[in-house]
Amino acid sequence: MLAQILHPAPDAATAPPLVIAHGLYGSGRNWGVIARRLADRRNVVAVDMRNHGDSPRSPSHSYPDMAADLAEVITTLGGPVDLLGHSMGGKAAMQLALTQPQLLRRLIVADIAPVAYTHDQSRHVQAMSALDLSQISTRADADAALSATVEDPALRAFFLQSLDFRTKPPHWKLNLSVLGQEMPKIVGWPGTEGRFDNPTLFLTGANSSYVRPEHRDQIRALFPKARFAKIPDAGHWLHAEKPREFEETVRVFLEA
Repeated sequence: MLAQILHPAPDAATAPPLVIAHGLYGSGRNWGVIARRLADRRNVVAVDMRNHGDSPRSPSHSYPDMAADLAEVITTLGGPVDLLGHSMGGKAAMQLALTQPQLLRRLIVADIAPVAYTHDQSRHVQAMSALDLSQISTRADADAALSATVEDPALRAFFLQSLDFRTKPPHWKLNLSVLGQEMPKIVGWPGTEGRFDNPTLFLTGANSSYVRPEHRDQIRALFPKARFAKIPDAGHWLHAEKPREFEETVRVFLEA
């Protein structure tokens, strides 16, 4: 079972639960602020995807596997639920919607399309794996060491949220070897057929190129009730760059 962080509604929930599936190298903890704000009238569950955070390690990291993980969580919640997935989590959410649509009421896909991409995130696996953790005792040490291969300070800060300093030496809460081996599956798409006929929101950053106009025909074939929205001045990490705008857009869609 995936590790979960429950953000309970302060009073009796008046809306279905919301499950949040994070993206590659993330964790459920990354979504704390947004999850707490969306829990004003519903229970919100942020999961750690397999090979991330406190969830089980596995030699496989395919979208059918990740969708099965989400299905297990949703079944324990009594489903159907609303499901929000970002990037890798968005692809896992789409896979679940297409194969077990009865588990979902509404779907939100954040800045990803049901297509294979040509970019490769393996360089980040290599950068994190290359750190000599025996020589690192503070986050500042890790940031300085990682800066040699990851120039973007915001990206370094994101990666370092998965470096656990409660042990000596610290350790990554990411199964980096498997993520590197399975990268073709992660950036790919299994070509899943099917239809999800419930409302679906494709929410993108206006500065991101992950969901392009040429993807819309494929999206509409699989998700006939797809709606599209963009958050201005946001890129692929739209929920981190514009959290209030992201939260409000999600809230409006879920309560429509």
